[in-house]
Amino acid sequence: MANDCCAGGGDVMILACSGGSNVGQLSNQAAVELTQEGFGKMFCLAGIGGKLSGFVQSARDVPKMVAIDGCAVGCAKAILNQAQVPLQHYLVLTDEGIEKNKNFNLQRADVERVKAAVKRVVNEANASRTISGGGCGCGSSCC
Repeated sequence: MANDCCAGGGDVMILACSGGSNVGQLSNQAAVELTQEGFGKMFCLAGIGGKLSGFVQSARDVPKMVAIDGCAVGCAKAILNQAQVPLQHYLVLTDEGIEKNKNFNLQRADVERVKAAVKRVVNEANASRTISGGGCGCGSSCC
């Protein structure tokens, strides 16, 4: 299955909302776990928001990035726009059917759901590049 063989996202910059709600914290927890699992590397969204030059330049230069917002307020997206960092892959957790609330007792099933959604968003983009002849860059012969 193409999505399985292309699931390695080690070169993906992961930017998580980390806001003051369950969906913000789900965004953060998923980013931490995806980094620990080798699917990309979590990066400091606050550094970009603070317009720290090294952080902003790194975000502009990265080949693959996914921004995860907890809700439609879109803080991560706004930070990237303000810093003039192009938005590549984007996910809003409330659009995935997770209801925003103030319950910080995160459910394991929700964390797994967010991780799967992040992988899906990145892999869908890879699949569209494969269809157009660009390959997904995972190095596998399946793509």
